[in-house]
Amino acid sequence: MAPLTSTDASPTASTPETTMPAETLPADTPAATTTYDLDVTTTRELNAALQATEAPASVTVTNPQGKHALACGLDRPIDVRIEGHVGYYAAGMNKHATVTVAGNAGVGVAENMMSGTVRVTGDASQSAGATAHGGLLVIEGNAAARCGISMKGVDIVVGGSIGHMSAFMGQAGRLVVLGDAGEALGDSLYETRIYVRGTVASLGADCVKKEMRPEHLEELRDLLRAAGFDADPAEFTRYGSARGLYHFHVDNASAY
Repeated sequence: MAPLTSTDASPTASTPETTMPAETLPADTPAATTTYDLDVTTTRELNAALQATEAPASVTVTNPQGKHALACGLDRPIDVRIEGHVGYYAAGMNKHATVTVAGNAGVGVAENMMSGTVRVTGDASQSAGATAHGGLLVIEGNAAARCGISMKGVDIVVGGSIGHMSAFMGQAGRLVVLGDAGEALGDSLYETRIYVRGTVASLGADCVKKEMRPEHLEELRDLLRAAGFDADPAEFTRYGSARGLYHFHVDNASAY
């Protein structure tokens, strides 16, 4: 028997839909990729276009050549890939978006990030993830001084080493370092949890080594997996606040 056509089928309530409206796409249809060339597009034009892009969308940015403040203020779940090195404050104030920098990043990458994911495939300069409230920042290479300064809930995973004064005044979130840490790690720390696989040059005021309990091994395992690193959580040491400098006391003045 020949298959029924749309004119042969009886228009009853039990007749299944056999066609899909032309404008409807399956949920798993990949988003088309839009490319912006910064040789011909200004930073202002790029950021305005990205902020106006509706999700889902995939965007590639070429020829960044170290320009500052690229892909800032995004608040939709779009994918942005920057092909090359970026300058200061890339992906700042990110919310929901996934931003990948295929290169190195200057000062303050992912500063004040709220959510989403920012990944740097190379190294990051100082103050990476500064004041960030949420999301995941992954630096596959090294991070310079003050990584995670005043972090407020972000998760930062660094594949290499970090510089001095990292996690200074860290209030919440987790900092994971697969390499070594510089001097004064976690100075004036609040409740940020720090995991370091390598050596620590010195601990800052009120930062102490802490016991690695099963729940910490589990959360570290999850963080490493989310960041794409294959490492054994048992090789890491946990550091946190001694909670001795939460409130100013004149007897502690020399420790501040």
